Amino acid sequence: MGGYHGHTGFALATGDAKYSGPFAPLPPGFTQVPFGDLDALEEVMGRAAGEETAAVIFETIPATLGIAIPPDDYFAGVRELCNRTETLFIIDEVQTGLGRCGAVWGIDTYGVVPDILVTAKGLSGGVYPITATVYSDRLDSFFAENPFIHVSTFGGSEVGCHVALEVLDILEEEGFLAHVREMAVVFEEGFRELKDRHPEVLVETRQRGLMMGLKMANDLCGPLMTLAGFRHGILTIYANNDTSVSQILPPLIIEEEQARQVLEALDAMLSEIVRGVRPGLRTEE
Repeated sequence: MGGYHGHTGFALATGDAKYSGPFAPLPPGFTQVPFGDLDALEEVMGRAAGEETAAVIFETIPATLGIAIPPDDYFAGVRELCNRTETLFIIDEVQTGLGRCGAVWGIDTYGVVPDILVTAKGLSGGVYPITATVYSDRLDSFFAENPFIHVSTFGGSEVGCHVALEVLDILEEEGFLAHVREMAVVFEEGFRELKDRHPEVLVETRQRGLMMGLKMANDLCGPLMTLAGFRHGILTIYANNDTSVSQILPPLIIEEEQARQVLEALDAMLSEIVRGVRPGLRTEE
């Protein structure tokens, strides 16, 4: 519920109804459950008697849902449930992958290996369109028997592959991921100070590496934060399925001085938000 995996075909059918509804009829057989709720997932899969559930799919950290951070043991529980019911475990790492969370894949930080992983965006550093699907060896037999079944007129981008190889080389450079984790600590400490200075508007900080979000007092705050950012040199977007959350996704090569400049700007932006909404207002009111 509240997830987003794309705007075409089966990816659209996996997502929230606000995106998929206008494109009905959709492929059948998709069921949404609350993110982070293992009991709800097990109940739905149990109704399908296991063998009828083909796969489950998650964003490691759903950005559109508001940088929702799952319980630390959630994905381990999903993996065990999928093993028990012979269900494929698909993870969407389009936003969380390739260093964003301080590891090669965001799911690595949970100590879990999925059956299928999809990546894009950061795979070219945002320079050139390219995506990839990574899957376990045991699933390769299908493509061995049907090597040309999944083709695309504009797929197989030669230029994109060169860019992606350079991105992967950079990712493997000594100290690259360590730098991401160091910058994450700078933001974590800065967010703590921001929360102390703006308790009336900044309700919660959400973070896994440099995958970060600021949960604010009500649904107006995200759009107001984006507008304030224009005045302070910071481009942020709010989470479309929870507009009280502002997404903070800096470049992975950001330096400490730049990170502190961002935190100073966020401080000024939050001060503007306090003036723009009634102090103390909470969504639940």
